[in-house]
Amino acid sequence: MVIKKIINYIYGYLRIVVEGYYIERFINICRNKNYMMWNIKKVNDINIALNIEIKHFKEICKIAKKTQCKISIKAKRGLPFLLNKYKKRKLFALFLILVLAIIFFSSHFVWNIEIVEENGLTIENIMEDVQEAGLKIGTLKKDIDTKEIINKVRLERDDIAWIGIELKGTNAIVRLVKADEKPDIIDEDEYCNIVSNKNGVITKINAQDGTANVKVGDTVSVGDVLINGWMEGKYTGIRYVHAKGEIEARVWYTMNKTIPYTTTEKQYTGNIETNYGIKMNNFKINFPKGVSKFKFYDTIETENKVKLFSNFYLPISVVKTTYQEYEEIEKTYSLEEAKDIGIKEIEEELENQIENKENIVNKNINTYEHENSIDIYVTYEVLEMIGTNEKIVF
Repeated sequence: MVIKKIINYIYGYLRIVVEGYYIERFINICRNKNYMMWNIKKVNDINIALNIEIKHFKEICKIAKKTQCKISIKAKRGLPFLLNKYKKRKLFALFLILVLAIIFFSSHFVWNIEIVEENGLTIENIMEDVQEAGLKIGTLKKDIDTKEIINKVRLERDDIAWIGIELKGTNAIVRLVKADEKPDIIDEDEYCNIVSNKNGVITKINAQDGTANVKVGDTVSVGDVLINGWMEGKYTGIRYVHAKGEIEARVWYTMNKTIPYTTTEKQYTGNIETNYGIKMNNFKINFPKGVSKFKFYDTIETENKVKLFSNFYLPISVVKTTYQEYEEIEKTYSLEEAKDIGIKEIEEELENQIENKENIVNKNINTYEHENSIDIYVTYEVLEMIGTNEKIVF
């Protein structure tokens, strides 16, 4: 991984050659002690070359002696050796001062925004709203008014119960608590009707308070009044109430799809290409440049921001681009196969929409065959309780 390589370069590492007849035992002991080894290459039957961290060199030498192996240093690599080599050179000293100055200058800006959503609840598009409110990457920390940003976000969103912003190093941590979704509730003292929230045919109606406006067998549409929020007495006349009651109806869920007899599907070959790049704000450098050699491929891009400490990010990102090769395979279905595929897909989608699947009383499937495809219509008939309160406005 590129970030690991950068870290190893900063701390320095050794390229060593291990010679002996018990090399496998040597490797196993080192791994059991969690000593990091990489880029292991076999030179011959009794020699291997590998990279190790500087800090483990003395312990690894002891293990080599224990396993009757000899170690020789082939190369010293990394920043500590480079500093030692050029410590007397003025140009390098100037370069080091410049790097430190850049780091100091960068520390006055926000280079990363971290969204922390409590209880694992996802809040849609929150990053865009936070940025529009004024918390943007590359903004001077002294120019960030966290209270103003919080107020702007709260005014724009009604799905947030609490929001807090903390600036740590060059990292802005936005913590959020999602608000519970509550239905609109009309107070018991207010007058209201019960109106239909679905299209259907009434199968049962029980008006507890109010006057039924429909009867069993009536067809209703969304918005139709089911129970009026008033009652009429012989001596009292009309009086308004908060309508209450239970209404059951037959409702229908319908979906259709067209399934072609011949289709092209992706089949991944397992071949991948990986490119890396450096991104500084909106400026990006790719290593190497160019496009994938694959004819058909999916592109997956991941970005890892470079940081020196836990909350000290730099305005630099390492971008990894992975190309996954696939072949386009033409597949032909028979009439029955296409029909089965379509019905299965529609049934899965419809059943995800129906809360109480045990209330499904009927299923109807219609198909229409064409030269190159088949149209499939699936309808579920479901018994459901319908109706919602609607305030009476005088």
